[in-house]
Amino acid sequence: MERKMTPQELIGCFDEALEKGYILVYYQPQINHSTGRMVGAEALMRFKHPEFGIQYPNDFIPVMEENGLILRADLNVFEQVCKFQKKCIDSGVAPVPVSTNMSRYDILDDTYVDKLEEIRKKYDLPVKFLRVEITESSAIAGMELMTNAIDKLHKYGYIVEMDDFGSGYSSLNVLKDLEVDIIKLDMRFLSGDVGGRGGTIISSVVQMSKWLQTPVIAEGVETNAQADYMKSIGCNYIQGYLYSKPVPEDEFVEKLKKLDHQPETPATKFVDTQDAGRFWDPESIETLIFSEFVGPASIFTYTNGHASILRVNQKYAKEVCGGAKIQDILNTNPWDHMSETGRLEYETAIKKAIETGEEVECDSWRDIHSDCCGDDRICVRTNMRVIGKAGEQYLFYVMARNVTAEKKRFDDFRSADQLLRVAFDHANMFAWEYIFATKEMHPCFRCMRELSLPPVIRNYPEPVFENGLFPMDYHDMYIDWLNELANGAPSKEGIIPLTAGRVPFHVRYTTEYDENGKPLKAYGSATLVVE
Repeated sequence: MERKMTPQELIGCFDEALEKGYILVYYQPQINHSTGRMVGAEALMRFKHPEFGIQYPNDFIPVMEENGLILRADLNVFEQVCKFQKKCIDSGVAPVPVSTNMSRYDILDDTYVDKLEEIRKKYDLPVKFLRVEITESSAIAGMELMTNAIDKLHKYGYIVEMDDFGSGYSSLNVLKDLEVDIIKLDMRFLSGDVGGRGGTIISSVVQMSKWLQTPVIAEGVETNAQADYMKSIGCNYIQGYLYSKPVPEDEFVEKLKKLDHQPETPATKFVDTQDAGRFWDPESIETLIFSEFVGPASIFTYTNGHASILRVNQKYAKEVCGGAKIQDILNTNPWDHMSETGRLEYETAIKKAIETGEEVECDSWRDIHSDCCGDDRICVRTNMRVIGKAGEQYLFYVMARNVTAEKKRFDDFRSADQLLRVAFDHANMFAWEYIFATKEMHPCFRCMRELSLPPVIRNYPEPVFENGLFPMDYHDMYIDWLNELANGAPSKEGIIPLTAGRVPFHVRYTTEYDENGKPLKAYGSATLVVE
């Protein structure tokens, strides 16, 4: 007849339980919700007494902890897992990594990790099939002890998971100080509801874990709504009753045979040798440069058409966003301020940066609103580069500049240039400029169109004499003109027969001087002489 055992009964039969197998291991699969493939499993301790039946973990584990028995029980579970994994390999069943729990009492024994390694070697099991879970509450044992244990586990090659993340009161401090490899997120945040404050907190943790290059497994997932929500915020790995309750060894073997396997996808990998920690550290030199010594800058993520701004500096807020508050910028969808055409151009630049791995430049018009200036339309020149990647999500670093005034000047210049071209055509006039220091000649559009001149003629005027545009018998006179202009003459002019047909043109030069009165360049023109 099944009944709850008393603490005295549990303690009294503990040695017998280890020897006769009353302490069992159940396995709970971890599944990629996007693919249905198994990525791992957790080994969970169970106690089945031949007389009193199944004992619940909440009843027997505290008794073991309070009476100094949990260390032996945890080592026994670890050995059962090693034996099981080895049996799978020997029988041709492909195993997945299985994690076992390391309690705060285990951490107090500085030889515990060495004992795990001795057991693993006993079964000649590759370390890649084993993981060790520590709990957030284990920090009670002391951060130095936990750090030493994790360092030793890493030295032996074990993957370390933080279990029940978010269940304590110091989650961020613990995560900051411990170099864990995987976070197991406590789904009690959601309390059955995928929205509200809990959902916001979980989304933030998932994003943060990516920048720490730490995969996340959502533990305790019971509904499709919860699993779909986790997938939507970038967490695909699920453990919970939605897919399977903890099952005994024989049932788990059948699941191993039935389900495809796949390894976890690593979290955000920063390109080259960038250190994610230093990148987000508010006191790092990278942050100092980002905040103080560069122009307008931002960091954003891009995933399959969706963009999210993660960070901007004050210069970006002032110059690109009309002085908006940084928090307001972070809460805004960047696409909202772009036209459809502008967004397409911007996304084209994003995709080019992803494909090439190089810095890409893009101009985009945006609508902004500020309390002081009201609504405005500005053009932003963006230089973007991919600095990190996590699955289909890309992390971008952006340098931006407000080029509205420059664009408007260019548009004005283009309009004036078009009018000038028409005027030149009607007046049968050619125009150019000559730079004294470099001996470069820059012809007008009509010169290039009708005389087939390049945009820049170097070592001017020799090339135009060599190609017959200017007659050779005027060479010395023309050289004298340019020398006189270079020495300060305000102007020169005369009739010169141009082209092979020796058509007469009135050629004029006017000198431009710098602020010190030194000749800088000369503006030339040639107007057809009409008889």
